[in-house]
This record gives sequence, C-alpha cells and structure tokens, in this order.
Amino acid sequence: MNNIGYQLIRSWVKFSLHFYFKKIKIHGVENVPKNKAVLFLPNHQNALIDALLIAVSTGRKPYFLVRSDVFAKPFLKKIFSFLRMLPIYRIRDGRSSLKNNEAIFNTCASLLCNKEDVLAFPEASHSLIRKVRPLSKGFTRILFAALHKNPNLDIVIIPVGVNYKEAVSFPDKAALFFGNPIKITDWYNSENLNESVTKIKDLVSNQLKKITTHIKDDENYNNIIKKIEVDNLNYLNPEKVNIAIKAYDLKEDMELISTKNIRRKGFFYYLFVLLNFPIVFLWKKVLVSKLPEKEFTATFRFALALFMYPVFFTLLSLVLGFSFSWSLGFIVVSVIIMYDYLYVKFG
Repeated sequence: MNNIGYQLIRSWVKFSLHFYFKKIKIHGVENVPKNKAVLFLPNHQNALIDALLIAVSTGRKPYFLVRSDVFAKPFLKKIFSFLRMLPIYRIRDGRSSLKNNEAIFNTCASLLCNKEDVLAFPEASHSLIRKVRPLSKGFTRILFAALHKNPNLDIVIIPVGVNYKEAVSFPDKAALFFGNPIKITDWYNSENLNESVTKIKDLVSNQLKKITTHIKDDENYNNIIKKIEVDNLNYLNPEKVNIAIKAYDLKEDMELISTKNIRRKGFFYYLFVLLNFPIVFLWKKVLVSKLPEKEFTATFRFALALFMYPVFFTLLSLVLGFSFSWSLGFIVVSVIIMYDYLYVKFG
C-alpha cells in the first residue's frame, strides 16, 4: 500500500513539474546502470527541486539526504520519511548533532548493499551561484561503509549536472546531465583511505564542472554573468557556456557589459494572475515573506502549487456546480488548466 501511495505522489510531482517548467531537458540518462547500487551526486542550486527533478527523470526511487531542519515538525517528518528522505546534520544544527550522521551514513550504506539508490549533495549546501563548490567527504564515508559491509559490492557513482535558466523565476527552464558512471572499486584502496577520498572527490568534481556552468573566478563573477547575458548564452548548454567563459577577456570586453534587461509584465501575465488569484495571493502575501533563503523560492512556490491547486480547483468546481451548473464548473476549471499550461510553455 505504501508503494502505491509513493507511486501516486511521484506521478503527481512529475506531472506538476511539467506545469511548473517551460522546458525540462534530460541528457545521458542511459548512463544510469540497471541492477546496480547507484549513488547520485548532483550539484546543488535549487533546494528540493534539484532532487525532485532527478527522481522523476530516472525511473528510479532513490533515498534523499536532506538538511535535518526540515524534519523539525513531527508532521513534516512523517511526510519526508514516507518520501524516502533522510536527515543529514550540519554544524549549524549544533556540533553535538553531528554524531547522528554516523547512523544515517550506515543506513545509506545498507541501502546501497541492498541495491537501493541514494541521492546526496556532495557540496553539502545549496547556492544559486553558478559554480561547483568544494565537495564534502561525507559521500565517501557512505561508499566506504558500504564496501566495508560488502567488499564485493558493485557501486556506481553518477554525477548529475542540474542547470536552470533562472532558478528563482517562474516559469523556468531546466536541463539535467547524467555524467559518466564511476565504478568505486576502481578507485578504492582500503590501505590508503585518504588517497581514495581525494581521487574520488576529484573525479566527481571534474565531471560536475563539465556538466553544469562553472565560474571559478569569484572576483569577476558578476561581470562574467553579465557578459554571458550580453552574449545571450544558454545555461541549459553548460559545455558551450564553459568554453565561452574560458575565452573571456574581461578587461577587453568591459565596455560590452551591461545590466540585464528588465522583464515587462504584459496582458498574459495579468490574466494568469486573475485566473489563479487565490494561489498567487497566497504566494505573494503569505509565503514569500517566510522564505528562509532565496534558494528556497522555487521549492516553496512549487510546494504551494502542488498542494493547493487540487484544493482550489475542487472548491471552484463545487461553488460553480451548486450555484450554476456542474458543466460550467468543469468548463471553467478546464479553461484555467489549459491557459496555465499554455502560459507556462509559451508565455
């Protein structure tokens, strides 16, 4: 019964993501091996949206390592546990809480031993900055614990580049690149764990820097972003963007750099607001002020839509059905759904 419930929620999330994103492109999913333990290691820009996109794009059912503070409330803890999410503790959660990670790492190791998939964010935090940040060694502890339990275990790492046109905007575009498989036993040396950690981290980091936009020049980061926008480069094609970045001579190109054009809201936007007024009102007047960090913008917005649109459409159908006719209720709801879809895809 739990599996049926999980599949229903998964299907609803996948359906809803295609209403949230103008475009979702998937590359290299054939790199994900079948019948093997897989540890997915993506870059981390967009909070929970990163994990959801990967989960619905592979046909797999991975367990997710997510920041422990989202488990603070018992009700949310039950929901997240049902969705295969496991808490990971950070120093900001209290130094004493870090000891809880040992049990989580052992749980993940056991999952891998049972050929279950695990998804962890090796950067250990999220950031909207378009850069692959230094990787934590936490994921290697999971791998080594699994190999300690079963030295013959065939574990594969799949780096995942998650790319957004503009992560905080709606509607947005996304592109996922599943990297080349890394077979852990080829790089694991039980006699020299430190060397193994370094080699595996470098392999993952180097792949991530190729399959997502990587701006390593912190000092000129903002100017590079502006230059990319002036050149109208597509963040959904990170290979091309990274080649362009390496060729930039910012001193020579400085006069070309301008500020980003301001988007003007037109008729179709205001019609969208009118047709979806209760949802838009909740977002702008209630949820926006509660965002803990800017990186949670898309996650909170998507969660609101995921849970409130069924309520909104049900209540609207009932009001119109009892007040006028059920056929009118059906037509109005159908028109709003169709308009929303067209607005997201073509607006």
